[in-house]
Amino acid sequence: MCNILEINNLTKSFGDNDILRGISLTVKKGEVISIIGSSGSGKSTFLRCLNLLEKPTSGEILYHGNDIQSKKFDIHRYRAEVGMVFQNFNLFDNMTALQNCCIGQVKVLKLSKEQAKQRALEYLEKVGMLQYINARPSQLSGGQKQRVAIARALCMNPEVVLFDEPTSALDPEMVGEVLSVMTGLAKSGLTMIVVTHEMDFARDVSTRVVFMDQGVIVEEGSPDVIFTNPQEQRTRQFLARVL
Repeated sequence: MCNILEINNLTKSFGDNDILRGISLTVKKGEVISIIGSSGSGKSTFLRCLNLLEKPTSGEILYHGNDIQSKKFDIHRYRAEVGMVFQNFNLFDNMTALQNCCIGQVKVLKLSKEQAKQRALEYLEKVGMLQYINARPSQLSGGQKQRVAIARALCMNPEVVLFDEPTSALDPEMVGEVLSVMTGLAKSGLTMIVVTHEMDFARDVSTRVVFMDQGVIVEEGSPDVIFTNPQEQRTRQFLARVL
């Protein structure tokens, strides 16, 4: 299996504050990687560096062997191929669910409006939002907004989707509907990197779990190993607190 992403010795500092301190990770096709850890451990910053919403201080990120920080690299195309789903949805408030799912396809992928609409309808149906295509974000619940945001990312036909705590802004009863969509995507073979506090999802759906603490990867492995037999004291302490 080829590496889609290869991250080597990534660091990120804000002033004197070192958020990421030498992160290295490879991502293969079809993997579902859950990144767990306490708030402030650098998980979301790491994800934001992966599509250059934050510029790394040092280190490299390779996409199919190409350096995404190089001047020649087409970052707009890359962001279509490595999609992102945000904690706060980031939908356009003045557009309907359908329009939110079409705009990127037309602007970035250069699809016709009709092609974009067909694809948008297909993915909105997949996430169970077909009956809400004409609703604006203000008319939707948090769980519905997040499902539209997931459909929007999928419309770009991405190779990888990054999920940044996709359930943390939701009411508890809405978490399940979003997690069930994500579980379906994982089963379909989509490559996913998920920053999450949902330990059941990390344990049951991931192919690999990465535990971060204070800007470093402390431990990574299969869910079985991480949840039943973690090797590192810090991992054990974290899991004892959250489980």
